[in-house]
Amino acid sequence: MKKVQLILSVGLMLCLCEMPYGYYNLIRFASCIVFGIMSLNAYKRDNNIECVGYAALAMLFQPLFKIALGREIWQVVDIIAVIVLIIPLIKKMEIAKAGERE
Repeated sequence: MKKVQLILSVGLMLCLCEMPYGYYNLIRFASCIVFGIMSLNAYKRDNNIECVGYAALAMLFQPLFKIALGREIWQVVDIIAVIVLIIPLIKKMEIAKAGERE
């Protein structure tokens, strides 16, 4: 899942550039799936706050009923989504490094 999160993060950052419309649809679809899986994983860990947050992002990015926010607002949402994807990876790296030191 780590690699998928990194790839999606790069994809979301590319949304800040001018890309073809189909690219944005692809990212919406991929984001919806990844955030949905992350929400399910958080639910299994009994982490309700993360579960709701990831589910909200999955619903925001879902491709069926598009939410028109405007380019500038979507760019902010994309940056926030990247941060949400990267923070768990950083935490896991810190935990792994702490485990190595012990």
